[in-house]
Amino acid sequence: MSEGHDRPAQKDKKPTRKERRAIKKQKRFEADDCIVVETKSIRTAIGGTTVGNFMEWFDFGVYGYLAVTMTSVFTEGMDRQMGLLVTLLGFAVSFLVRPLGGMVLGPLGDKIGRQKVLFFTMATMATATALIGVLPTAAQVGLWVIVPLYLLKMIQGFSTGGEYAGATTYVSEFAPDKSRGYWASWLDVGSYLGFAAGAGTVAITTVITTSINGENAMLDGGWRIPFLIAIPLGAVAIWFRLKIPETPSFESSEEAGRDVKVKDDKYARHGLIGVVRHFWKEILIGIAVVAGSQTVGYALTSFMPTYLEETVKVSNVQAAVATIPVLVIMSLCLPLIGKLSDKLGRRFVFLAAAIMTIILIVPAFAVMQIGEMWAVMVALFMVALPAGFYIACLASTLPALFPTASRYGAMGLTFNLGVSLFGGTTPLFAQALIDLTGNSYMPAFYIMFFSVVALVAVLLMKESAHKPLPGSFPTVSTAEEAEELARTQTNNPDLDIESMPIVDIDPDKAPA
Repeated sequence: MSEGHDRPAQKDKKPTRKERRAIKKQKRFEADDCIVVETKSIRTAIGGTTVGNFMEWFDFGVYGYLAVTMTSVFTEGMDRQMGLLVTLLGFAVSFLVRPLGGMVLGPLGDKIGRQKVLFFTMATMATATALIGVLPTAAQVGLWVIVPLYLLKMIQGFSTGGEYAGATTYVSEFAPDKSRGYWASWLDVGSYLGFAAGAGTVAITTVITTSINGENAMLDGGWRIPFLIAIPLGAVAIWFRLKIPETPSFESSEEAGRDVKVKDDKYARHGLIGVVRHFWKEILIGIAVVAGSQTVGYALTSFMPTYLEETVKVSNVQAAVATIPVLVIMSLCLPLIGKLSDKLGRRFVFLAAAIMTIILIVPAFAVMQIGEMWAVMVALFMVALPAGFYIACLASTLPALFPTASRYGAMGLTFNLGVSLFGGTTPLFAQALIDLTGNSYMPAFYIMFFSVVALVAVLLMKESAHKPLPGSFPTVSTAEEAEELARTQTNNPDLDIESMPIVDIDPDKAPA
């Protein structure tokens, strides 16, 4: 009888503290848990993702370099300066709806997959861009034409709200941990080459149409051509998007979610409220970094065409001729800067970007106002240098702030709030500050302020280079590397075992 009572007591006995520690130390990942991604697969994934960013920024380039022309087309009869602000507001309204796109499409990407949502954003964006090219003009229907223009820009903004957040998430989850900075930087190579292509398309169209139909050729309908080119470009980009697979990290996370009860709630999938509750600090850091990078980035791209035409007094063709080589050279340097971040860390590169912006931006505007083409190009390179350091690391750094299960949704909220409030509005606010104060240096002070904010945020940010994305197993390029990581995981400072989707042994239920 006594023995019968002893057995339950023995069974219910809980492990001692020493036994709990021993059990916890048993938590390890195996080499087979690591995600092995071959270089060929990475190239396919990044190529299919980059085309979307190319298309997005192709539209920015076209719209930016046609801003003055479109002011005459869409605001005819309105005061010129007011008309220019109305046209630049087209940039702003598209960015104001980007957070909505991120809030809707981001959590959807966490639920149904990155690839499906990225296909949708590409198709929507290309269609909206092409439709701008068939809009009537103010001379035909009056100033009401601004309404459909803004609506199409808002559709673009909504789809773009899921595009960059999804593309950065996708690329980061495909790239090996040790070279994530290098591979992810290619995403923005597509962005700025797309902008350069848009600017080049405007310049070539202007030269050809004016040589055939005279000075007013662009106003008479030539402006439509660059937008309509989005139709064949979009078709190619959509075809590429159909070819990309789902990310291994997402599939691994989905399998873990079905089989394993997540011990730490922050690594579970969350909606927007849960994302804000668990990651509000990371969101604020991300928004600050985005604000610093995107103010200088959009100043270089979307604002400079207007500034060069209106303030420096060069033609849109001259502005494009000066800008295109700067953007191409900067784009080609991004992988080198990304590789530098893999060696020295993301924080080092971001700090360099912020400091260079603070030092160089006012002298760049001073040189630009000399007005000669050589001066304009030198000034643009002075702006492009810190912009390149910022931009090269964004796609590898921001996704690493959030765990896999909620990464797309958190990125959609963080990046789009930052870029909508402080990046995409840069052309509008910069021009408005000039009009308000009469000081042509105000855009430089505006950019400097946000780089100071970004500098503080980077100092508070954790280093993510070489480390697996939170909520995922390590991503490597060879099976041998996976075996080495599994063997040395106990003493590897880059590995956080607690953040990986490993099946936990519950100490309270473990046998004595």
